[in-house]
Amino acid sequence: MTLLFGDESGKKLPFDAFELAERVIEGVLDYENCPYEAQVNILLSDNETIRQVNKETRGIDRPTDVLSFPAVEYETPGDFRFLEEEILYFHPETGELVFGDILLSVDKVYAQAEEFGHSLMREYAFLIAHSMLHLCGYDHMGKDEALQMEKKQEDILNRLGITRG
Repeated sequence: MTLLFGDESGKKLPFDAFELAERVIEGVLDYENCPYEAQVNILLSDNETIRQVNKETRGIDRPTDVLSFPAVEYETPGDFRFLEEEILYFHPETGELVFGDILLSVDKVYAQAEEFGHSLMREYAFLIAHSMLHLCGYDHMGKDEALQMEKKQEDILNRLGITRG
Protein backbone atom coordinates (compact mmCIF):
# COMPACT_ATOMS: atom_id res chain seq x y z
CA MET A 1 0.00 0.00 0.00
CA THR A 2 1.10 3.53 -0.71
CA LEU A 3 -0.06 6.33 1.55
CA LEU A 4 0.70 9.80 0.24
CA PHE A 5 0.48 11.89 3.39
CA GLY A 6 0.71 15.60 4.07
CA ASP A 7 0.15 17.71 7.16
CA GLU A 8 -0.72 21.39 6.78
CA SER A 9 -2.78 21.54 9.97
CA GLY A 10 -0.34 23.44 12.16
CA LYS A 11 -1.35 21.19 15.09
CA LYS A 12 0.56 18.28 16.55
CA LEU A 13 -1.25 15.04 17.29
CA PRO A 14 0.09 13.01 20.27
CA PHE A 15 0.65 9.87 18.17
CA ASP A 16 2.19 8.93 14.85
CA ALA A 17 -0.55 10.16 12.50
CA PHE A 18 1.00 8.52 9.43
CA GLU A 19 1.36 5.11 11.08
CA LEU A 20 -2.17 5.16 12.48
CA ALA A 21 -3.64 6.26 9.15
CA GLU A 22 -1.81 3.41 7.42
CA ARG A 23 -3.06 0.92 10.01
CA VAL A 24 -6.69 2.06 9.70
CA ILE A 25 -6.59 2.11 5.89
CA GLU A 26 -5.22 -1.43 5.84
CA GLY A 27 -7.87 -2.44 8.37
CA VAL A 28 -10.64 -1.11 6.14
CA LEU A 29 -9.20 -2.75 3.03
CA ASP A 30 -8.90 -6.10 4.85
CA TYR A 31 -12.43 -5.77 6.26
CA GLU A 32 -13.79 -5.03 2.79
CA ASN A 33 -11.74 -7.88 1.25
CA CYS A 34 -10.10 -5.58 -1.27
CA PRO A 35 -8.04 -7.83 -3.57
CA TYR A 36 -5.72 -5.03 -4.74
CA GLU A 37 -2.79 -3.10 -3.40
CA ALA A 38 -3.97 0.45 -2.83
CA GLN A 39 -2.91 4.07 -3.03
CA VAL A 40 -4.61 6.62 -0.77
CA ASN A 41 -3.86 10.32 -0.39
CA ILE A 42 -4.44 12.05 2.95
CA LEU A 43 -3.96 15.72 3.75
CA LEU A 44 -4.36 16.94 7.31
CA SER A 45 -5.66 20.49 7.38
CA ASP A 46 -7.37 23.02 9.62
CA ASN A 47 -10.96 24.26 9.85
CA GLU A 48 -10.44 27.21 7.51
CA THR A 49 -8.94 25.12 4.71
CA ILE A 50 -11.60 22.42 4.94
CA ARG A 51 -14.32 25.10 5.09
CA GLN A 52 -13.05 26.57 1.82
CA VAL A 53 -12.92 23.16 0.12
CA ASN A 54 -16.35 22.24 1.50
CA LYS A 55 -17.76 25.47 0.04
CA GLU A 56 -16.10 24.93 -3.35
CA THR A 57 -16.99 21.25 -3.73
CA ARG A 58 -20.29 20.88 -1.88
CA GLY A 59 -21.63 24.43 -1.66
CA ILE A 60 -21.59 24.24 2.16
CA ASP A 61 -19.84 27.23 3.74
CA ARG A 62 -18.75 25.73 7.06
CA PRO A 63 -15.95 23.50 8.29
CA THR A 64 -16.52 19.77 8.42
CA ASP A 65 -14.46 16.99 9.97
CA VAL A 66 -13.46 15.06 6.85
CA LEU A 67 -14.03 15.17 3.11
CA SER A 68 -13.66 12.16 0.83
CA PHE A 69 -12.93 12.35 -2.86
CA PRO A 70 -13.32 8.85 -4.35
CA ALA A 71 -11.40 8.03 -7.52
CA VAL A 72 -13.64 5.03 -8.24
CA GLU A 73 -17.37 4.94 -8.91
CA TYR A 74 -18.84 1.71 -7.59
CA GLU A 75 -22.03 0.11 -8.84
CA THR A 76 -22.26 -1.69 -5.49
CA PRO A 77 -20.34 -0.40 -2.45
CA GLY A 78 -17.37 -2.58 -1.57
CA ASP A 79 -17.69 -4.71 -4.73
CA PHE A 80 -14.31 -4.59 -6.44
CA ARG A 81 -14.99 -7.27 -9.08
CA PHE A 82 -15.76 -4.83 -11.91
CA LEU A 83 -12.32 -3.24 -11.57
CA GLU A 84 -10.55 -6.12 -13.32
CA GLU A 85 -11.61 -4.57 -16.62
CA GLU A 86 -11.04 -0.93 -15.58
CA ILE A 87 -7.35 -0.15 -16.03
CA LEU A 88 -7.89 3.62 -15.61
CA TYR A 89 -8.37 3.21 -11.83
CA PHE A 90 -4.88 1.74 -11.38
CA HIS A 91 -1.62 3.66 -11.08
CA PRO A 92 0.32 3.00 -14.30
CA GLU A 93 3.68 2.50 -12.58
CA THR A 94 2.79 0.73 -9.33
CA GLY A 95 -0.33 -1.12 -10.43
CA GLU A 96 -2.04 -0.02 -7.22
CA LEU A 97 -5.74 0.80 -7.15
CA VAL A 98 -6.00 4.57 -6.66
CA PHE A 99 -8.77 4.96 -4.08
CA GLY A 100 -8.87 8.74 -3.84
CA ASP A 101 -8.21 11.61 -1.49
CA ILE A 102 -9.04 12.35 2.13
CA LEU A 103 -8.96 15.87 3.57
CA LEU A 104 -9.18 15.83 7.37
CA SER A 105 -9.45 18.74 9.81
CA VAL A 106 -7.20 18.26 12.83
CA ASP A 107 -9.11 21.12 14.52
CA LYS A 108 -12.24 18.95 14.29
CA VAL A 109 -10.35 15.90 15.61
CA TYR A 110 -9.55 17.87 18.78
CA ALA A 111 -13.06 19.35 19.10
CA GLN A 112 -14.97 16.13 18.44
CA ALA A 113 -12.77 13.99 20.68
CA GLU A 114 -13.65 16.35 23.53
CA GLU A 115 -17.32 16.58 22.51
CA PHE A 116 -17.77 12.79 22.27
CA GLY A 117 -15.57 12.00 25.26
CA HIS A 118 -12.98 9.81 23.65
CA SER A 119 -9.31 10.00 22.76
CA LEU A 120 -7.77 11.99 19.93
CA MET A 121 -6.44 8.72 18.53
CA ARG A 122 -9.92 7.17 18.43
CA GLU A 123 -11.48 10.22 16.75
CA TYR A 124 -8.72 10.42 14.15
CA ALA A 125 -8.97 6.68 13.41
CA PHE A 126 -12.78 6.90 13.22
CA LEU A 127 -12.65 9.73 10.65
CA ILE A 128 -10.17 7.84 8.49
CA ALA A 129 -12.24 4.64 8.65
CA HIS A 130 -15.36 6.66 7.79
CA SER A 131 -13.67 8.34 4.86
CA MET A 132 -12.17 5.08 3.58
CA LEU A 133 -15.65 3.53 3.52
CA HIS A 134 -16.72 6.47 1.34
CA LEU A 135 -13.74 5.71 -0.92
CA CYS A 136 -15.06 2.14 -1.12
CA GLY A 137 -18.42 3.43 -2.37
CA TYR A 138 -20.45 3.55 0.84
CA ASP A 139 -22.64 6.48 1.80
CA HIS A 140 -24.98 7.46 4.61
CA MET A 141 -27.75 9.35 2.86
CA GLY A 142 -30.49 6.92 3.92
CA LYS A 143 -31.12 5.42 7.36
CA ASP A 144 -30.16 1.87 6.29
CA GLU A 145 -26.96 3.11 4.61
CA ALA A 146 -26.04 5.12 7.71
CA LEU A 147 -26.59 2.10 9.98
CA GLN A 148 -24.49 -0.08 7.67
CA MET A 149 -21.61 2.42 7.71
CA GLU A 150 -21.81 2.83 11.49
CA LYS A 151 -21.61 -0.93 12.01
CA LYS A 152 -18.67 -1.27 9.63
CA GLN A 153 -16.81 1.61 11.30
CA GLU A 154 -17.28 0.10 14.76
CA ASP A 155 -16.31 -3.40 13.57
CA ILE A 156 -13.14 -2.11 11.90
CA LEU A 157 -12.03 -0.04 14.88
CA ASN A 158 -12.80 -2.88 17.31
CA ARG A 159 -10.73 -5.28 15.19
CA LEU A 160 -7.86 -2.80 15.41
CA GLY A 161 -8.29 -2.45 19.17
CA ILE A 162 -9.21 1.23 18.89
CA THR A 163 -12.19 1.52 21.18
CA ARG A 164 -14.16 4.38 22.70
CA GLY A 165 -12.89 5.82 25.93
